Amino acid sequence: MSESYERERQNNSRLDELSGKVSALRGVTIDIYDNARNQDIIDNSSEVFSNMSTTLKGSATRLGRAAQAGNKTAILKLAGIIVVTVVLLYWILGFIFSFIFGGKKS
Repeated sequence: MSESYERERQNNSRLDELSGKVSALRGVTIDIYDNARNQDIIDNSSEVFSNMSTTLKGSATRLGRAAQAGNKTAILKLAGIIVVTVVLLYWILGFIFSFIFGGKKS
């Protein structure tokens, strides 16, 4: 009777080991899935930014051609876009630098 009890204990021990291995494998599988999904998001973001860059370059080229032709409205639009871009860059970079260097004061 003690022999059957010992075998049952060994079976339970092995079952616990196997359960731990299955849980670890499940964790690895979930990590792989999350990593692959994040890579898809990165690829999609890169594609969106590439398309946006191409569209922005095309718009700037058309606006530049119109400004060269002497269209006063196009010249004002170009000047406005440049001013807004500079102000936005100044504001964004100021925020970033204040966040990076502002938090290190003692």
